[in-house]
Amino acid sequence: MDLTAYLNSLRGKPVGVIGIGVSNTPLLSLLLGAGIDVTACDQKEEAAFDPELLRSLREQGCRLVLGADYLSRLDQDVIFRTPGLHPRFLEDARRRGSEITSEMEAFFQVCPCPILAVTGSDGKTTTTTILSELLRAVGRTVHVGGNIGHPLLSEAGSMRPEDWAVLELSSFQLMTMERSPHIAVTTNLAPNHLDVHRDFAEYITAKENIFTHQSAQDIAVFNADNELTLAASERAPGQVRLFSRRHPVERGTYLWSDGQNGEAIYVSNDQGRRMVLPLSGIKLPGIHNVENYMAAIAAVDGLVDDETIRAFARDFGGVEHRIELVRTLRGVRWYNDAIASSPSRTTACLNAFHSKVILLAGGKDKGIAYDSLGPVINDHVKALILCGATAGVIREAVTQAENYAGLPITEVSDWAAAVHTAAELAQEGDVVVMSPASTSFDLFRNFMEKGRVFKELVNALE
Repeated sequence: MDLTAYLNSLRGKPVGVIGIGVSNTPLLSLLLGAGIDVTACDQKEEAAFDPELLRSLREQGCRLVLGADYLSRLDQDVIFRTPGLHPRFLEDARRRGSEITSEMEAFFQVCPCPILAVTGSDGKTTTTTILSELLRAVGRTVHVGGNIGHPLLSEAGSMRPEDWAVLELSSFQLMTMERSPHIAVTTNLAPNHLDVHRDFAEYITAKENIFTHQSAQDIAVFNADNELTLAASERAPGQVRLFSRRHPVERGTYLWSDGQNGEAIYVSNDQGRRMVLPLSGIKLPGIHNVENYMAAIAAVDGLVDDETIRAFARDFGGVEHRIELVRTLRGVRWYNDAIASSPSRTTACLNAFHSKVILLAGGKDKGIAYDSLGPVINDHVKALILCGATAGVIREAVTQAENYAGLPITEVSDWAAAVHTAAELAQEGDVVVMSPASTSFDLFRNFMEKGRVFKELVNALE
């Protein structure tokens, strides 16, 4: 089914769209432009919206249901849920006969080109970016969407069969998926988003939808060093490729050293083994980014030549808010790792540096344990500055760890105070990194806003 046929199938049906945000605003314009009867629902009150946006929607014939009771009138034939809304809140509507879908699920139905998608607890955005840029480097037209890029459903009509869609998919987007991409990548799995999911088992099940509906001709890439993803690989119906930095794999990518030229990423497949990318040729810091490259190279083996991969890795400096060098001031390097919304992400960040750092951390709790982070901070941090709702639990994880040896810990009221405190402590040669290990929703709309504010504060230092 193409996009035109899909839109035609909705004509004459009342359609509900939950959430008037970044992902669904283009969806609303698409549906209304096709003459479809649309009701848009959002928990925010009218005063919280741009008046011009609501005026435009009303002029196009869209009905609005806003405020606390926004889910009270869900009786439409088709309901598009926003990714952040758990499907359990729509069970009554489903029982009454409503079809529950989403912008991303609709895109999978109508996309005319192959889809390559990435999920996992960490590394999704960097891996997705590497994949999209590698495909572009060999002349492919690439459409990037999901959690990065922008919503793609409205563009599906202009896509060609020879193009590629490269998507970053969250557990929220995958929960109700009934289709899987041609190439699926799972970077790793660790407890995350337990403030939304019922439990960790539900989170894992959601993630596995990225490969569950594949055919035998499709490809699924898994982290062989992660017990959960390795176990998931045994359930994949398609062709499995593994990546590992610990040991060789039969099909996929792994780290290896020939004893002379240092470590490199090798590819292993039916044609044998070959060296693709020496670690000395990767500009991005951190072993976690080596894993991101291994995942990407496993996914595009046969699609992107080795020299293109090497040329890209020499120049690619990373994605904003992911161990991003903000500036060097008086010999002190300041890094923005605002994407680190979980202990595992902050652990990966700290492991990327060869000396102890000054760490700024804290934010909103999302229901996951911090016990594992405490020993890592004690090993890799020379001074800890905490801010936000999780300051107390991070402090407790650090001080209760067996390797705690009196690490200096300072709690501050806001991020401006955190930056100025770090500036007072830092000496020439030090590294200061903001890696929250928590979400940003206590003080910010998202991690991007938190990262931008941090960068503004750092760049304002004299």
